[in-house]
Amino acid sequence: MSLLCIKNARYLGKPVDLLIADGVVESLSPAGTMEIPEHAETCDAEGQVLFPSFIDVHTHLREPGFEWKETVATGLAAAAHGGFGSVLCMANTDPVNDSAAVTKQIIAAGKESWPNGPRVYPIGAATVGLKGEELARIGELAEAGCVAVSNDGRPVGDTEIFRRVMEYAADFGLTVIDHCEDPYLARKSQMNEGHTSGLLGLKGQADVAETIQASRSILLAEYLNLPVHIAHVSAKRTVDVIAWGKARGVRVTAETTPHYLTLDDTSVLGYNTLAKVNPPLRTPADVEALREAVKNGTIDMLATDHAPHAAHEKEVPFNEAPFGFTGMDLAVSITYGLVREGILTEADLIRLWATEPARVFGLPVNTFEQGAPADFFLFDPDREWEVTPENLYSRSHNTPWLGKTLRGRVSAHWIGGVKIV
Repeated sequence: MSLLCIKNARYLGKPVDLLIADGVVESLSPAGTMEIPEHAETCDAEGQVLFPSFIDVHTHLREPGFEWKETVATGLAAAAHGGFGSVLCMANTDPVNDSAAVTKQIIAAGKESWPNGPRVYPIGAATVGLKGEELARIGELAEAGCVAVSNDGRPVGDTEIFRRVMEYAADFGLTVIDHCEDPYLARKSQMNEGHTSGLLGLKGQADVAETIQASRSILLAEYLNLPVHIAHVSAKRTVDVIAWGKARGVRVTAETTPHYLTLDDTSVLGYNTLAKVNPPLRTPADVEALREAVKNGTIDMLATDHAPHAAHEKEVPFNEAPFGFTGMDLAVSITYGLVREGILTEADLIRLWATEPARVFGLPVNTFEQGAPADFFLFDPDREWEVTPENLYSRSHNTPWLGKTLRGRVSAHWIGGVKIV
């Protein structure tokens, strides 16, 4: 029997000792009360915070087709060093992940590059080629290993087709993740519509472009009595309609990202392409509403929407730059800052990054109860580090935090009791 003991870690504010036996949790005890077996490997975690491995339910690994931006191997490297033990990757690859062959290729690439984890769980395309015109072979995708379906990046404008996606996905036990964006209101937009877009002379996207589409999905979910998951919520109005749906008993869940909790549209000033993302960064009022929503549970979970791009792709005029930035390297450091501010607690982070994602998408999670999978990481809350290309593990470094100093970073990570970082 292989034994591992993590001593003197801090879990939910209290010092603990964690004993792992053959890849599962044996016990979690107050520090100093456990009799440690002589042959156990030990690790003194004094000053470190203990977390279960987090789950990122929304990321873009780019492979196959866009390997100059990211590969499965480099994306999982960012996940491993960022505290993520499970990663759900979107289907906007080339070819699109709308067939079993692509799904299996992604899973195989993950197992080959990181055999002990992080684990990769593909999200299949909701429609063929993400074109929104014809349903993908959802049963085939589910059998191949997809855990959800989505048209992320290209919203399904045809409501009849979206209804059929929800129905067929439910037949195979899959949740639909909806990229909520009215394709007409959002057409050719570059950032949030408001004072800042007026200053910069850029075409803005009204927040109702997101909210209208979310409302459609919530009403369909109520009518069909089927689940729907709202991706990357950015706007207060969308929070309001999600709360309305939940109050009516609709089976709606939702996610937001660290950047919508910490940045607003002034980050784009100076035509900063590193802050160009879709949905766009909104107003300070939206940031405050989202912070309250993750605290009170209206927003169920966090996700990174990790969207890597090569440096040259962002070094162009603002209108030509692609949307999105990387996130898995930085997410825990950024969201722990909200704990430091008193907005969230460590228990909130576990709920938002681990237990709720696992519940909604049917994934394994470490609860630190006996027999739970020994997937966990240690986080140094006081370590200061500069966000530079050399300090990031993703192949791409397109983030508005580039050049800034963050406080707190993952120091070690185990999956199944095996140290991967």
